Amino acid sequence: MADATELPDSGERLGPEALRTLQLERLRASLRHAYDNVPFYRESFDRAGVRPEDCRSLGDLAHFPFTVKADLRENYPYGMFAVPQDRIRRLHASSGTTGRPTVVGYTDGDLSVWSDMVARSIRAAGGRPGDKVHVAYGYGLFTGGLGAHYGAERLGCTVIPASGGMTARQVRLIEDLRPEVIMVTPSYMLTLLDEFERQGVDPRGTSLRVGIFGAEPWTERMRQEIEERFAIDAVDIYGLSEVMGPGVAQECVETKDGLHVWEDHFYPEIVDPVTGEVLPDGAEGELVFTSLTKEAMPVVRYRTRDLTRLLPGTARVFRRMEKITGRSDDMVILRGVNLFPTQIEEIVLRTPGVAPHFQLRLTREGRLDALTVRAEARPDAPPEVRDAAARAIAAAVKDGIGVSVAVEIVEPESLERSVGKIRRIADLRPR
Repeated sequence: MADATELPDSGERLGPEALRTLQLERLRASLRHAYDNVPFYRESFDRAGVRPEDCRSLGDLAHFPFTVKADLRENYPYGMFAVPQDRIRRLHASSGTTGRPTVVGYTDGDLSVWSDMVARSIRAAGGRPGDKVHVAYGYGLFTGGLGAHYGAERLGCTVIPASGGMTARQVRLIEDLRPEVIMVTPSYMLTLLDEFERQGVDPRGTSLRVGIFGAEPWTERMRQEIEERFAIDAVDIYGLSEVMGPGVAQECVETKDGLHVWEDHFYPEIVDPVTGEVLPDGAEGELVFTSLTKEAMPVVRYRTRDLTRLLPGTARVFRRMEKITGRSDDMVILRGVNLFPTQIEEIVLRTPGVAPHFQLRLTREGRLDALTVRAEARPDAPPEVRDAAARAIAAAVKDGIGVSVAVEIVEPESLERSVGKIRRIADLRPR
């Protein structure tokens, strides 16, 4: 493997040609590392008729087979690891709610690179050494809390490891300890906003100036909601445990125009979700990642199921990915119409009288699927405003998306909150 030890921001100083040279060098080493040390990849490459030395250019990566989450589950727990167990320093895992969890491991070198990438991300978001960082991602097997924690420390920040839950206490900690940066899911940030207002505290008067939000798709309207109600800069961070964790890509505070992928460690592709064909930059499709420097668990062409497109860099030399619009496996096909939760979010956020908390309930009526949008009313919304909001949301979905849905405006705080990733879709259809 190529030596990945570097200063957190050193890759940002590369020119385009130097970056491509480094990527190819690291890519070839990572393919060889995977082939030589992971039986799954050796068998997968052999079936596809490719070997690591066949990758002579970055474009040659398209000839190598994909990796999908099912592959990780079928090799549970340690079948995808490329180093002996005595070199593993930490394990993380997915929740495993839909089957076996996916387990990922990290060497000392992996943990150092991860900390560097999160430190680079926090700095790009506007954080600086000496800032206090309130980490409200969940700690534990989920990568969010510890990933943010060690990255903030690597940058030279003071970490407040609040974790998730105990919302009233979180508000008190922010009031008392006066952090400048908060790292949390955007949906839980809205829950914190509600708690500030419930306690009679003006959220615009806190010490916070930067919010770094990730772990779930969120829209520009949600950014506006958070920035206006909290008087902070709200920026996006992207990552997934199979590739590393948070810190794979980061939105820069000076532009807020998409997430710069840290391409010196993670090589991105966009492919057609159906055919797998590699698409050119600018085309929307499914995001695929190949790790360039991971030791414990290299991944080759991992299909994230996240939908986005790649664009030229602006604030950094690295290419940008647009904010995730949805997931190919999160798409609802309702009577022949494709629908994503983020489309409903846009409508809910611009509707007077409703709070930014909603859930989509899928049911079956006879032979047809039906969708009900359940949105919480704002506490001060009278019945006539709630009724008007229901009609407005139904009309906007019909006009903008092209499908009819039922809408229920429910009482404030009646929908289940999540301290991690919010579950937007409740599929109640019979199996």
